[in-house]
Amino acid sequence: MGEMVFVKLGGSLITDKQQPETPRRDVIRRLAQEIAAVRRAHPALQLVLGHGSGSFGHVYGRRYGTRSGVQDAEGWYGFAATADAAARLHRIVVGELLAAGVPAWGIQPGVALRCRDGQIYAGPDEAVQLALGRGLQPVLYGDVALDDLRGGTIASTEEIFLWLARRLSPRRVVLLGQVDGVYSADPHLHPAARPIPTLDAASLSQLQGAFGQSHGVDVTGGMAAKVQQAVELAQAVPGLEVIICSGLPPGHLSRALTEEACTIGTRIV
Repeated sequence: MGEMVFVKLGGSLITDKQQPETPRRDVIRRLAQEIAAVRRAHPALQLVLGHGSGSFGHVYGRRYGTRSGVQDAEGWYGFAATADAAARLHRIVVGELLAAGVPAWGIQPGVALRCRDGQIYAGPDEAVQLALGRGLQPVLYGDVALDDLRGGTIASTEEIFLWLARRLSPRRVVLLGQVDGVYSADPHLHPAARPIPTLDAASLSQLQGAFGQSHGVDVTGGMAAKVQQAVELAQAVPGLEVIICSGLPPGHLSRALTEEACTIGTRIV
């Protein structure tokens, strides 16, 4: 196999998080076309795709408190409703990839995921490896999971990527959102916020208070949690780098996938 890169299409990028179940189909379609073009130009590149739930799964996850645990019949209904909503967005993403000529195979993570107090201890790594070996394009997403202590919970795409990275050893992880990287303050609220081109665990602790929360419903922690998870990803595999950047400008995704020394967004090492 060639080099491996994980890519997450963030929920804030592919949906309008202010409007329940509102996909940004034009953005999803363009990203699918960029992925198809990169696959044609770099056939040895092994891509593992994932996406967030945006205004789909997060709405139900917050309503029923699914991430914190499931204990009664109403909670299990919410668990199932959250899974169903996340899967609806997943079908849209996979459909656009197939329309672009990508042999996208949607993998429902919740079938293989097992957690203990919110921590993944079993996941879909075998299915991903087999898919790559057969020339398929595996596509994952944040999903509900059975949990030994909580009953049920939600595992974010970043958490699933962290589980997979420790087993598949990708070279790079690309996290696409609306904002082009990490800033010294929330750029939605502070126009003078400065971009941070490189970030590591030491500098992260100095910035924790500056991160804004998600602009919309996000039951998996907002930007602060995403950056912490990105640092954990970078630490999980020797030599791994994580790039957080915007997927809105055309060509950004292609550059993040193929440029040896990528200069867009924030590079986390």
